[in-house]
This record gives sequence, C-alpha cells and structure tokens, in this order.
Amino acid sequence: MTAEEMYDLCAELFPINRSLTGKGVRDTLDILKRECPVLKIREVKSGTKVMDWTIPKEWECEDAYIITPDGDKIADFNKRNLHVLGYSVPVDADFTLEELSEHLYSLKDQPDVIPYVTSYYKERFGWAITQKQREKLKEGTYHGVIKSRLFDGVLNYAECLIPGESDEEVFFSTYVCHPSMANNECSGPVLATALIKYVMGLEKRRYSYRFVFAPETIGAITYLSRPEALKTDGSGPDNMEYMQKHVIAGFNLSCVGDDNDYSIIHSRYADTLADKVLMNVLKYHTNDRFSDHSYLKRGSDERQYQAPGVDIPLVGFCRSKYHDFPEYHTSADDMDFVSPAGFEGSYQVMTKCIRTLEANRKYKLKCFGEPQLGKRGLVPTFSSKETYQQTLHLKDMIAYCDGRNDLLGISEIIGASADECAELADKLLAADLIEEIRE
Repeated sequence: MTAEEMYDLCAELFPINRSLTGKGVRDTLDILKRECPVLKIREVKSGTKVMDWTIPKEWECEDAYIITPDGDKIADFNKRNLHVLGYSVPVDADFTLEELSEHLYSLKDQPDVIPYVTSYYKERFGWAITQKQREKLKEGTYHGVIKSRLFDGVLNYAECLIPGESDEEVFFSTYVCHPSMANNECSGPVLATALIKYVMGLEKRRYSYRFVFAPETIGAITYLSRPEALKTDGSGPDNMEYMQKHVIAGFNLSCVGDDNDYSIIHSRYADTLADKVLMNVLKYHTNDRFSDHSYLKRGSDERQYQAPGVDIPLVGFCRSKYHDFPEYHTSADDMDFVSPAGFEGSYQVMTKCIRTLEANRKYKLKCFGEPQLGKRGLVPTFSSKETYQQTLHLKDMIAYCDGRNDLLGISEIIGASADECAELADKLLAADLIEEIRE
C-alpha cells in the first residue's frame, strides 16, 4: 500500500463508532477483510468465560444528546461519537444542572477537546463535552437522551496466518475497539493491513506470519483462549499454548500514523528477539528519533501477551506513545493529527523488522585465516586509507562469522545495521566464503 492509500483507509475507518463489541467492530473488520480477503472474522458469544474474564454483552448506540434549558442541542452523538460514554445504558430523563453534572465528563487542562471515556464492565451512563461547554452551562432543566442497548450478542475479532517455510511465527496484534480517534485507533489496523499485503508479496518467507485484529484487553485474552491455528472445530491446544511454542517475535501496533518520533515499549525483561530487532531498526534507520520505554510503560495488549505464564515474546511499537501525547484519547486525535508521511515512516520501520527477521542467521567462515577478498572482487585491489575504511565493515563481519553470533549480534559488535550485515552476508555467501549454521 502507498502512504496515501494508508491515509485514505484510515479516513474511511475514522467515522465508525467502535467499542468492545457491536456493529462498529464488524463494519471495521468488513472493511479490513475487503482489503485483505485472507482475514477470517470470528465471533464469541457474550457470557463466554475467557481465562479470568467474561465476554461482556454487546453494545449498540443509535443516538445521544442533551437539550439545554434554552432548547439547544449539545453533546450530539451523531455529530461526534465521542460525546457518549462508551457502553452507556439507555436513558431518557430530565435533570437539574447538579444532577446532570454527575454524568458529564470533560478535561480541565484541555478545555477545547472532548475526552474519550468508557465504562465497559460497570453499567452507567454519561456524556462527554469540552470544559468550555461545561463552564457555559447554567441552572435549569436539562433533558438527556441516550438511545442505546446492551444485549447478549458476540465479540468479534479477525485473524490470519500467512504460511512460510517454517512453522515458526512472527506475530502482529492491533486494536479495533475505539471510536473516532485516528492515531490511537485507526492507524494500527491500517498499518497491519499494509503489512499483510507486504508479507503476502514476499517471494520467499522463512517464517509464518500471524495477524490479529481484536478489541483491546478482552480481545487479546479471548484470542489466547481460542482453538489454535485458525481451526474452527475446537481441536488442538488453544492459541496461547500454540503461540508459546511457535512465535519467535511479536509486535503490538498502536499510534503509528503521526509524524513524531518513534517509540518502543519493551517486553518484560527487554531480552526477546523482538526487542533486539526493533531496537536495531530504530537505532540505525530513524536517525535516533525514537524513545525507549520499559515494560512498566506498557499498554493493554502488551499486558496480555506478555503476562506471566503467557510470555509471548512481544514488544509495542508506536510513533507518539499512547498516554504521552496531548491528543491521546480526545477529539484532537483526528485526521489532521495523522499523515501519509507518518504512516510511511511506520511502514518502513516494520518492513525493515520483517526483512531483518527473515535475514537473521548464524554464519561460519569456510576457510582458515582471512580470505583473499581482492581476487573475489569484494575489495579494491588498490589499497589506501580511504579504501581501508570503506571495507572495514566487511572485514569485521568476517571476523565474527564464527558460528557464535547471528546477524543482530554481529550488528551490535561492529556498529553496522542488521540490514548492512545481511547485504555483506549475501556477498560472502555468493563468494562461497561463509556457510549458514543451522541449529
């Protein structure tokens, strides 16, 4: 996908009223399946026990608003879906200003934006407005309406598994549960969609690739508890057991459409292959425009896939990290906050991660002593101070092709990107100077 196509897909997803469950999630997944027919859309019934949780009732909202004493209509859901508290129970009643205030949500330190607020697991109702709107409210009778319903329905998610030469997997997760916020919500599914197309376009795939689009927290927990390997008959171990055996690296994608610096949110001990790959790419390909966050700054899916006993080797990838940018979870996170260039930057980082994983190997030199590189056309036959520097990485690469280090390890030792090390390895393989060590 081009940068403009990613931005346009984000714009198509932006208006949809998503939540943990409901039509908005299904509409979103239908659009993503249109782009990637390999996606399989699943459903799990309300009330189903998933680990320590239970699938909640399905929620739908048709309309919501408040009529002021002057007859003005405010907090109009059909103008901006953030105006309603997510999962609000229905209401149609009169309120005094004091009574209404108990059900209003605004941000004092951001008076011009509408906050995103939810109450998924406890029944209540409410409206979100700007602080400036709130301060203009006067005494009188207000009429509040929320046309919603909670009912036994389903939770939906989508997944696909793109097979490679090995049953070892690279895993990508992202969210489909928030209403109209461009960076926090829509950007992750857009990038994952682009990556599915990229992976499917690879001529050879060393690894298999698993993609999951699900509501945050409850979606990841549900997915981990479902039957493995995209089977529908309930056979085999659950996804958690299967993924523990097969996933070598995972990436959670969120807030990846803006133009700001990149971010990594490490695994619990920051020691997985995913940590090493993403750090290498960010270090060498973003001009050090990235922030480095420990697992203590994690988000919802990192908490589930990296939970003790689950231990999927996964890191988070963002541009502006969730919680850390002022537009986060507000109406300011709109289509002006994301850009084609922002999407393109994130796409380049993630595709470099995929290429790095595919290329990462251990190699061993096939001759004793330093090979003669000039006769193989690998270095100039004329030597100078300049040519020495130009060929230093190649010679350093050879020095560490001893079967102990993979390309990521060599990259860190010699100070060259894993991409460059992979190119050097290709040259040495073509010259029959090194061989891959298979473990």
